[in-house]
Amino acid sequence: MTFRDRLLATIAAARPVLEAPGVLIVGSEVPNLLQPEVAATLVVSQDLDIGVPIAHHAEVASRLVDLRQFAPSAEEPSVWVPHMPDLLELNFVGMDAAQDPAEAYVLADPHLPLLVFGALSLVVPGKTLDIGGSRVRLPRAGGLLLEKLVTDRTGDKGERDLLVALGLLQVASDDDLSELVAGYRALRPELQYAVRSNLTQLSLLAPHEGMPDPRTGRTLVHALLRTLERGEPS
Repeated sequence: MTFRDRLLATIAAARPVLEAPGVLIVGSEVPNLLQPEVAATLVVSQDLDIGVPIAHHAEVASRLVDLRQFAPSAEEPSVWVPHMPDLLELNFVGMDAAQDPAEAYVLADPHLPLLVFGALSLVVPGKTLDIGGSRVRLPRAGGLLLEKLVTDRTGDKGERDLLVALGLLQVASDDDLSELVAGYRALRPELQYAVRSNLTQLSLLAPHEGMPDPRTGRTLVHALLRTLERGEPS
């Protein structure tokens, strides 16, 4: 079974929560889904991140009983593990549009506790796709790209997140990039610095086996960095 098959099968199995009000697919699978015909060649992780707005938390939690092919992890109940190896894990994360991008908090709940990431407040709902009969909502690429770049990231997880940013950059339209630049201009100086720092780190990454090759995207990364640096103090 190909990764694309696993991704599409996971979306079908997670349909009850993916079609809940306000829910977005966020994270590493968005570049795969934005590729033509959902090509899913930009593989960087083996899970599906599901963004849950805190205003719709109760509705999403009420639908968990319909996730017949998954069960919550004993170690981390916001992660739902598939019963079958041909599905990806589900990783639920919280979104709060009013939150400071640099902050995070825990939404405690016996059924669906969430870590609410402030950077996800930069994410804006985008297009809805019909994937095998499931209607799933994606964020606009500009906002999600900004979210990936504004967070202080280290280690292997940090490098994987930067490769997600690269995948988004590779499928972003001119409008997406304009939205990214506008969002960047609205950030506080320290968060702008984090964005530029992460782009610099991305431009220096070595290839990772089984992941998009960062060397092929360096021209795009350098061009974006130059655009963001215009008008910034030296």
